[in-house]
Amino acid sequence: MNIEQARFNMIEQQIRPTNVSSPEVLELLSIVKRENFFPTAQKSLAFFDTGLPLVSGIVSLTPKLEARMVQEVAAKKTDSVLVIGADSGYLAAMLAHQARHVTVMEAVPEIRELAQNNITKNGIRNVDVQWGDALQADSFATFDVIVVTGSLESVPQTLQDQLNIAGRLFVIVGNEPVMTAQLITRESELFFNTTNLFETSVPRLSQLVPASAFRL
Repeated sequence: MNIEQARFNMIEQQIRPTNVSSPEVLELLSIVKRENFFPTAQKSLAFFDTGLPLVSGIVSLTPKLEARMVQEVAAKKTDSVLVIGADSGYLAAMLAHQARHVTVMEAVPEIRELAQNNITKNGIRNVDVQWGDALQADSFATFDVIVVTGSLESVPQTLQDQLNIAGRLFVIVGNEPVMTAQLITRESELFFNTTNLFETSVPRLSQLVPASAFRL
């Protein structure tokens, strides 16, 4: 298999057609090697338009969804980022190339270990992968960017409150079969602007407490 040809095909045939046009994001897809975040048996599949099984029954995000997430939040070198749901670690790795620091919160220990190993193996030093349920964490930390990798029934106000002014939150909200990807921007201390981006469907965020407990 020609890895670079497969990467080129992924970018040109899957990702560009899904409204990913940012030159910086398209370049990141060549810089951060997606195949390095999957075991040898899955490397040839890492460029396909499909999720891949990780551990504990969790399936990875697709390349085009990860690229779209990175484009929509538009992280900058001064930004602090929170990723809720570690996945393979690839999304955090891409964001780490753009941002000052990335904190990852993962509720499933096996996924946390997998992501941490992938981050370390790829020499990425500004990512901290922590174990815990971010939606239940008693934390007053705030971030410039928050990305939730699994779907939620609704967006907790406490999660929005963790945004700094001008901060961006990417989240997928709703129920199967059709969910809505949203970008929530904190315009001021009290005002949040929500933009519906596109329709999709992803598994529920893996949490220690069921998602319904967070409905406001």
